[in-house]
Amino acid sequence: MAVDQEGGRVQRLRDPWTEWPPMRALGSRSVADTARFAAAMALELLDCGFDLDFAPVVDVDSNPDNPVIGDRSFARDAARVSAHATAFIQAMQGKGLAACAKHFPGHGDTDLDSHLALPRLDHGRERLDRVELPPFRAAVEAGVASVMTAHVLYPRLDPKRPATLSPEVMGVLRDELGYDGLVLSDDIEMRAVADHFSVEARSLGALRAGVDVILACSAADLREEVIAKLEAAPDALVEDALRRVVAFKARFQAPAVVPLSELGPPFASHRALAESLRVPASEDPGTDPADPADPADLIDPTERD
Repeated sequence: MAVDQEGGRVQRLRDPWTEWPPMRALGSRSVADTARFAAAMALELLDCGFDLDFAPVVDVDSNPDNPVIGDRSFARDAARVSAHATAFIQAMQGKGLAACAKHFPGHGDTDLDSHLALPRLDHGRERLDRVELPPFRAAVEAGVASVMTAHVLYPRLDPKRPATLSPEVMGVLRDELGYDGLVLSDDIEMRAVADHFSVEARSLGALRAGVDVILACSAADLREEVIAKLEAAPDALVEDALRRVVAFKARFQAPAVVPLSELGPPFASHRALAESLRVPASEDPGTDPADPADPADLIDPTERD
């Protein structure tokens, strides 16, 4: 069971569950704060029966005119995004809930919303290696359970297909970053791909590119059509994806008992934490925004997977 629970604009569980601030509120604070945020969120989601959260957003918010990312990103600096993404992933997964780094290879510099149109970014490898890719590399090194693709066209990598459908773009993740974990498409109903590619291209084409799980989030008829195409696909096309799904399920099995310190919802300590994180770091005397701590040191070793 999966849910899109980031905080800020994107959270499916609201009152009486904790309503969390956006990730931008964390980016100016210490990585310890981000770890506390992610651990508390994980406990609430585990208590609801979820196994996977489509968070964190690890896009670098490099374009102030971006209509879809903005404060969903930790920061406009790749190094700061990398540090907070690492803390978030290790804390969430330390509690037993799978995390998802999104949207590969980067949605932060677009000026179009991929729910409505197909964004295009003419960045070459030097720019990608410097800005967009470091947070994903950090997420892979942190052992992130899954990665979600971006419906964004990178013509200097692939002039015809957006990242979700591009073997060239997905090859950067699989071959160069060495990621053999679960890869999910963004919703294939989004107009960035739905307006330009057939159902077969959005499903089997995504598998050919290196995606393992196809998200069709609303339309039942589309979901059934995708399932039929996957069932009829050659075994060789689905074997790698099935192997990764099996490995994912084996790694993240729901804990027999969620280690909650209080009954809820609402969770009073989580609400207090959320409110404290809404205070700008510059006004919080207990926060060091430049905290140099290694995020790995913030997690109890007994809780690491």
